Amino acid sequence: MFFRLLRDNEIKVHELNYLFWECTTRCNLHCRHCGSDCTVQSREKDMPLEDFLSALDTLPKENVPKDFLVVLTGGEPLLRPDIETVGVEIRKRGMNWGMVSNGWFYDEDMHSRLMGAGMGALTISLDGLEDAHDWMRGRVGSYSRTLRAIGLLAKEPRLSADVVTCVHKRNLTSLPRMHRTLEDMGVKQWRLFTIIPIGRAAADPDMHLSGGEFVSLMEFIKSKRMEGGPMKVTFSCEGYLGRYEEKVRDVPYFCHAGVNIASVLIDGRICACPNIDRDAFSQGNIYHDSLWDVWENRFREFRDRRWTRTGSCATCREWKNCRGGDMHNWHDGHLLQCHYAKTLSTP
Repeated sequence: MFFRLLRDNEIKVHELNYLFWECTTRCNLHCRHCGSDCTVQSREKDMPLEDFLSALDTLPKENVPKDFLVVLTGGEPLLRPDIETVGVEIRKRGMNWGMVSNGWFYDEDMHSRLMGAGMGALTISLDGLEDAHDWMRGRVGSYSRTLRAIGLLAKEPRLSADVVTCVHKRNLTSLPRMHRTLEDMGVKQWRLFTIIPIGRAAADPDMHLSGGEFVSLMEFIKSKRMEGGPMKVTFSCEGYLGRYEEKVRDVPYFCHAGVNIASVLIDGRICACPNIDRDAFSQGNIYHDSLWDVWENRFREFRDRRWTRTGSCATCREWKNCRGGDMHNWHDGHLLQCHYAKTLSTP
């Protein structure tokens, strides 16, 4: 009850503190779970830096909190030749910036250059041990380069850094060995998530956990959190988890999309998280709207979730806690998957 009151107040205030920029849709890998269908030669040109900065400059300085973070995503952000300039320009505005990367290009020279440009946060994806990771990423050698990148982030005290893992059928049983590997490398936070059935992953059976497998994942995370240790293991913000809520997360579930999180997509559209159904939930476009005005006055579907009380959600007694799950899972007008329902399964 108390948390729901806090959540409702957070929605009312809707302070923007996390902004994704889909700065490119070019990518050097061909991941099986890609929701954006990124390729080396993308259909979309990289957004010019000055266009994004113009949008960023609509945010009033007095309304930008100290913890405000711009996160570069893609595609693979390191394919942009101006990546250092991007970072410097964001820092000039008194804002923090970070990046999500597949790690392929992240060597010592790149690390030094990005730290020099003021990077403060970094997320690297590791999707299994060598065979599973390279299979998932579609390129031999990806695993070794990812470990190189993880080694660099783990040793950098100035970074707020984590490793994320997409859990699928081919790496589920490898999680204990992955945990040992990352902990031995000095990683401080490991974040696990599962696949949304969109993009390339929609019809790939190897990508999706059964209800029992999902419960096994919850039990793994719960056990590692109970053991403690130098590396924190958490589940992502995907959806409400019922009996596992505070056992696999630090705080109860709350989808912050459109409440504290926004994104500028490659074509200028303004949305919440980049993987949300952009055709259905885009709120405007930086080429004809003020980013700040859109943030303040739109995002109604994200802040008032009563519209989700349909289908199986209409009679669910947990709706007051779940509010229809996370916005990532609403595509084509319906909920793709219910994490709470999965937690009722037997491992």
